[in-house]
Amino acid sequence: MAQLENKIVWITGASSGIGEALAYEFASHGAKLVLSARRQEELERVKKGCNTAAGNILLLPMDVSKINEATEKVKIVLEKFGKIDVLVNNAGLSHWTRINDMSMDVLSTIMNTNFMGSASLTKAVLPYMLQQKQGQIIVVSSILGKIVTAKQAAYNASKHALHGFFDTLRAEYGKSGIKVLLVCPGFVRTNVAKNSLDKEGKPINKQSPMIEQGLDPKQVAKDIVNAALAGKEEILLAGFKERMAVWVKRFFPGLFSKIISNARLA
Repeated sequence: MAQLENKIVWITGASSGIGEALAYEFASHGAKLVLSARRQEELERVKKGCNTAAGNILLLPMDVSKINEATEKVKIVLEKFGKIDVLVNNAGLSHWTRINDMSMDVLSTIMNTNFMGSASLTKAVLPYMLQQKQGQIIVVSSILGKIVTAKQAAYNASKHALHGFFDTLRAEYGKSGIKVLLVCPGFVRTNVAKNSLDKEGKPINKQSPMIEQGLDPKQVAKDIVNAALAGKEEILLAGFKERMAVWVKRFFPGLFSKIISNARLA
């Protein structure tokens, strides 16, 4: 697609799930990619799957929770490609713990990865996008940025924070050529549940049946790219029950509260 030909697209959390699918989708449209995640070997695997010229992909391993490294990472990208057209804040981490049992370390880890990581990288990229007078920031949030579920307080909070921050970013810089797309997926077939942290901060290594029956990440990636090209500001990618939950929460918050408090917890 001509609109993405030779555009520089930086994707965090690109080693699996939605991020990996986005790498393949953007590559199919002729974009040049910066792929970031913590695992170098997984990034190498994704690079091979992109089926594009080696010079069109920069592998940039990083842990987004190390927010002080964001500025240096941006410099590396600019040295390679000279600009950044699209930043996809996709890296994320979940947990499965009641608030009373959750350690502050787990809360900090989730907030630093999901919110502070995205905010710090965006702040590091923003001055260059403003200088270019154009740029697009895609934020992979969650349906839990609109509603909540029990045992995921830190995750819920981090996703709600993303909406507050990036809606504000759009309000402040939309007239300066900066576009912001918030993506709110429901259940998608990824390892997000399996990698979720327990109360001690260790991966639970247990998949969720609802996740296994979720949306295909390839289709989610296509929907995200199409929404970005259309200039949309927010999209909800979810099944009927999840969409209904958002509707009930918006118009009947008391009813939603009763439903969610009576939901059976695993």
